[in-house]
Amino acid sequence: MRNHSKTFVFVGLILLFSFSFIIPQKEGSNELGAFEYDDFETPEFCKSCHNQFYQQWSQAMMSKAYTHHWDEIEYFKLAVAHSKADPEMADAHKGCNGCHTPMAFLAGDVPPPRPKEERRANEAVSCEVCHLIKGIAGDTAYNHNFIMKPGHTKYSSRKGEKESPDHKIVPIDLHSDTRLCGSCHNEKSPFGVWVKSTQLEWQNGPYSDEGVTCQECHMPDTKMKTAKMGTTYPDARMHLFNGAHDKGKVRGTIEVRIQPDIRETVPGEVVVLTATLFNQKTGHKFPTGSVEDRIVWLHVEAEDEKGNTYHIPVDKKGFEGEQYTIASDDLAYQDMGIPLGIEDFKGIKREDVPMGDRIFRMPFFDPQGRMTIMQWNTASLGVDYRIGPRETKTETYTFNLPYEIEPGKVKITASLYYRLLVKPVGEYLDVPAEEYEKLLVNQHSTEITVYP
Repeated sequence: MRNHSKTFVFVGLILLFSFSFIIPQKEGSNELGAFEYDDFETPEFCKSCHNQFYQQWSQAMMSKAYTHHWDEIEYFKLAVAHSKADPEMADAHKGCNGCHTPMAFLAGDVPPPRPKEERRANEAVSCEVCHLIKGIAGDTAYNHNFIMKPGHTKYSSRKGEKESPDHKIVPIDLHSDTRLCGSCHNEKSPFGVWVKSTQLEWQNGPYSDEGVTCQECHMPDTKMKTAKMGTTYPDARMHLFNGAHDKGKVRGTIEVRIQPDIRETVPGEVVVLTATLFNQKTGHKFPTGSVEDRIVWLHVEAEDEKGNTYHIPVDKKGFEGEQYTIASDDLAYQDMGIPLGIEDFKGIKREDVPMGDRIFRMPFFDPQGRMTIMQWNTASLGVDYRIGPRETKTETYTFNLPYEIEPGKVKITASLYYRLLVKPVGEYLDVPAEEYEKLLVNQHSTEITVYP
């Protein structure tokens, strides 16, 4: 009987040893369904040692990339619905998750449960997502082409291989490279059109030549411990990720100045105003990222001593596609009718900005040539009239002084405003108003004197 037992144990060990060679070991991948949720630690697990980083991350959009209101509405009301309504767009919704909730994508959980179900998809861009990335597939980073390898090893920019109580830390150059950011902040639509190009804008701009990276501005360094029981470093990277959704980051991005060609005049005369806008703060274009959603515009108005106000429209420059850079009452976004199930959808107001104001944007067009808010349905791009890094744009405004203007001092103010989302789209899709709140970026005033 003992011999039989020994034989059974021996055979079992051989089978177990052999079986370990049969089971494929999990290597790096960026493919849908390559891993399971259990291959990743939760942010709360990381918090036990890296509490400061966790608290910073939990306030940033990285932690809300799947759960914040507009993303949820856009994904389920438009992207998922479009995939169901149009066979040619059957896979359009899948790629969204590759950046908004990478773990769900890699676990094959597509579309993921709604945020209210509080599943692991809600972890969005978590600690594990970034610190398990070991490479980029190809030369250009875009469309979540990062290579991720779950496991005991975490990758970091901190030089010198280290061992923590829970995991191994391996330094790689990629974590100091903007391509890490570009793997999600660059995106091509199914039509091969660059619908996000933030990292590429940086690469083609002046900051790239100077070695000022995305991390320098969005993860500024400071003296702190990177872990509760760890070493205090003089250059620890803050995990703030403050960007387009951070009011403090957006305010002051563009310097604004305005001046008249004459200081003294009379009613009925013409004053030509020149507004100067200088992008002194961003290493990429402004606005950037989801520029189908973003809208930036310059509003100029005069106020006389009685408080009467006069809106002054921008002078046209005559470049191709300029009509999309001047506020109008045109309708747009007709392709939303497809996911919303509305035949012959007439569209909605294009921007809800005072008519005649200059808009700094790049319009997206669907396969039928209509302006679209849906980046996955973008077949072509219009004129790029955004403000590049360290670029100066000048606009002129011809003010025909009305005869009824009150004599005295007239104050003329140029105000640059920003919205994360085009207001009519937000209102139509029942997006919370905070998502399309008007934010003042910068403002400048000048004066002229009007004599009787």
